[in-house]
Amino acid sequence: MELSAPDLKDPAERAAYLRELRGVARGVRLAGLWLAAIGGGLLAALRYGWLDVPLWLAYSVIGVGAMLMVTGIAARTRYHALRMRG
Repeated sequence: MELSAPDLKDPAERAAYLRELRGVARGVRLAGLWLAAIGGGLLAALRYGWLDVPLWLAYSVIGVGAMLMVTGIAARTRYHALRMRG
């Protein structure tokens, strides 16, 4: 199935395309955001002595979250480029 490039000059079509684009790799981007937030929480818990977790674990969780966010952003950008090409 090949999709044609949207007409971004038409406000209704532009709004529909933006809604469509928001859904591309949404789960991957949100998972990355949540993992990065959890990693930040682990760092805060380590700093204030609430949890005794290894420092490498907190940084690893933040790193995986950042990689997921970058992957989601790249997928969305690629989708946009392919869709604009028609």
